[in-house]
Amino acid sequence: MTAEASGAAEIRGALVRLRRATGLPVAFGGLVEPGRPRVRISELTGTATLALSALAVVSGNGLGGKAVALARPCAVTDYSMSRRISHEYDAAVAAEGLRSVLAVPVVVRRRVRGVLYGALRTAQPLGDRTLSAAVAAARDVEQALVVREEARALLAAAAGPGASSGASYGASPGEPASGAAWEQVREAHAALRALAPRIPDPELRAELLSACGLLTAATAPAAAVRLAPREVDVLACVAAGATNAGAAARLGLGAETVKAYLRSAMRKLGAHTRGEAVTAARRAGVLP
Repeated sequence: MTAEASGAAEIRGALVRLRRATGLPVAFGGLVEPGRPRVRISELTGTATLALSALAVVSGNGLGGKAVALARPCAVTDYSMSRRISHEYDAAVAAEGLRSVLAVPVVVRRRVRGVLYGALRTAQPLGDRTLSAAVAAARDVEQALVVREEARALLAAAAGPGASSGASYGASPGEPASGAAWEQVREAHAALRALAPRIPDPELRAELLSACGLLTAATAPAAAVRLAPREVDVLACVAAGATNAGAAARLGLGAETVKAYLRSAMRKLGAHTRGEAVTAARRAGVLP
């Protein structure tokens, strides 16, 4: 799946969740076109016509363009009559019969990547509950896009020069690579392992964990020891330098739970210290 296709899929899923959470009859949205200051409306749900399909919304124009330009949510109670927006897209909005409309930007690393819209066919205020649900849906898309980008970066790092050859970094046979470059890969791996359990989308979560698995598979033989996913998560945090308390905060677990996972992992790996456990896990191909 291309980055554009995966982004569109995230937009589509967020729109469905938005309608389910709010009862809004219509939701639509799309991504910012690469290299252009405009959003292309590609995903629609609840619409009665194709008037909005493939509409290009330029930054600053209309409600969505205003949301893009300001990088914050915007709403109007009666689209065609509002003096707070420009009216380049009135014909398409009127053809669909929309009146009250909100637009929430999808912002990743301070850059607007898309817009989610929700709308009513009557002119009435869209309350705080509706706006909060729309913002939450946009945050879901933002998180998903970040995770996918981090996963791609992780795989690229694993496939890059030196990722499968310890000689480039002067590493020992049990350690595929070392040095600052490989430490960045390990930190990214730990961060992604910590993030994965928080992802509600099972397909995205599986994709992320698969990326982590490809990285470890590229750097060491298949593991002879079988660790539980949470044991690997804790070891990844420990390998990145986290204390038990830090790992607990990162993983959303209790400190005692982290200790229990760590003790179990150490027992399986035959390790007596945290450092030994990390080393054994790397040699077994559990960690990069």
